[in-house]
Amino acid sequence: MYWLFWDPTYILVLIGVILSLIASANVNAAFGKYSRVRSYSGLTGRTAAERILQLQGIYDVRVERVSGKLTDHYDPKAKVLRLSDSTYDSSSVAAIGVAAHECGHAVQDHRHYAPLAIRGALVPVANFGASISWPLVVLGLIIGSSRGYYIIMAGVLFFTFAVLFQVVTLPVEFNASHRAVKILEKENIIDREEVHMTKKVLFAAALTYVAGTLSALLQLLRLLLLADSSRRD
Repeated sequence: MYWLFWDPTYILVLIGVILSLIASANVNAAFGKYSRVRSYSGLTGRTAAERILQLQGIYDVRVERVSGKLTDHYDPKAKVLRLSDSTYDSSSVAAIGVAAHECGHAVQDHRHYAPLAIRGALVPVANFGASISWPLVVLGLIIGSSRGYYIIMAGVLFFTFAVLFQVVTLPVEFNASHRAVKILEKENIIDREEVHMTKKVLFAAALTYVAGTLSALLQLLRLLLLADSSRRD
């Protein structure tokens, strides 16, 4: 049972890991570079977020600090926009860009942006699918025969929900960045040169989601190849 130790499909996993590492290094480099550039407005990530929310007529979302670096996120259930230590009190172009991006998610929620609602609905299904898929695949490989094949395919089906979550995430993230830049420009929170810098930071961040989606698709392809191999054996 060579698949327990090594099989050619591991190359797909390796490609996914490499893509994710490259994307992560890229966003860290971009954030690090522009976190050293102070915005002319002097606003911090927190004050920029609060201003954007107010300008968009959103008064039921509070801004909080969360520990870590680039752990920024918007929680639609709690109506909380959480900014990381590297963003909350920083007045850098990078911090304002990241804060504005999270505000973009709050705007999506406020305006009932459909892909955001779909992504939220997929979270429990995607988490369950990701957790149960591999145990089913391994069990199917151990059992073998036609029964094992059907168990593997059940695992593939569950993992598909995790992949679907990643796919739906892409338009949500790109749209949030688009909204962020548009608001920052319209309200003159950043100047023209800073707009260019902000776009670089947000584009680098978006690529991490692209890499995550590609990695998930490669994993799905690997599962399908393992299922086909099991069926032929």
